[in-house]
Amino acid sequence: MTFNGILPINKPRGMTSHDVVVKARKLLKMKKIGHTGTLDPEVDGVLILCLGQATKLVDYFMNGKKTYRGEITLGIATETEDKNGAIIEQMKVEAPIHPVEIDKAMQTLVGTIQQIPPMYSAVKVKGKRLYEYARANETVDRPVRNVDILSFKRISEPEYHAQSQTQSWNFMVNCGKGTYVRTLAYDLGRQLGYPAHMSDLSRLATGGFSIEETVTLDKIEEAVQTNNVHSLIYPMSRIQSVIDFVVIDDAQLFAVEHGQVVPKDFFNQPITSETAIFNQRNQLLAIYDAHPSKEGLLKPVKVFHYPEEDTNGNH
Repeated sequence: MTFNGILPINKPRGMTSHDVVVKARKLLKMKKIGHTGTLDPEVDGVLILCLGQATKLVDYFMNGKKTYRGEITLGIATETEDKNGAIIEQMKVEAPIHPVEIDKAMQTLVGTIQQIPPMYSAVKVKGKRLYEYARANETVDRPVRNVDILSFKRISEPEYHAQSQTQSWNFMVNCGKGTYVRTLAYDLGRQLGYPAHMSDLSRLATGGFSIEETVTLDKIEEAVQTNNVHSLIYPMSRIQSVIDFVVIDDAQLFAVEHGQVVPKDFFNQPITSETAIFNQRNQLLAIYDAHPSKEGLLKPVKVFHYPEEDTNGNH
């Protein structure tokens, strides 16, 4: 049986995102499954799996906003910028930093900011991942990237650890695509004048899905045994939370279902960026955008088909 839809997973710690995909492929007995943005092995939380035709939507869900809850520890920096890396710098926090000072420093990192990705990351430079250079003890210039930090707030009282002379607190961050939260922790430390690292992280939301909407791999296994997997899968219409969309009438169906190029006023409203096209039954038919070379025309970027025997999400 082929499933077409979205399956949001609560990824456990200790598994890579790829491990989750491999497990889901085995459980569902289907190969066409992709995920929408890697979570580090020691980070848990929302990992969206796209099944069947929904794999065409991976990039759109990846572009959605993300929410994380984590912990920052001041006084120690690591090579990976999280708690799993070797310590590369230490400085004693001899007296606790006042919460007001912490909040003020966090506020300076809200907005569109520049980040340098960690050496232990999957960013490619000259055809190689940064972590490949790091493991080979090679240095390379890392690209500076603009990322959007929508909010960055402290959500616990700072805790001072007298024995290790470090200080830590919990935070919540809402951010856009490509943000390295561990780099945010490192950069916040620099703002406060100390080495720092991200000592804990969970992803609470991404691509319009919250942690409350996720299921565990055990739950999927249980659903497979009771032939109830379809009840866990969300329809592709959930793309409406991360992309503009239009619902068409029956007179427009033929052109869209057959992937035709259409005039820019065909959908009775202006289309200025990639837009999802739905029929009256809330089925995703296509994604249209401006034609790349013919002004005044719209062209399908992706087209979706629904054979009778396919199973779609029913949430």
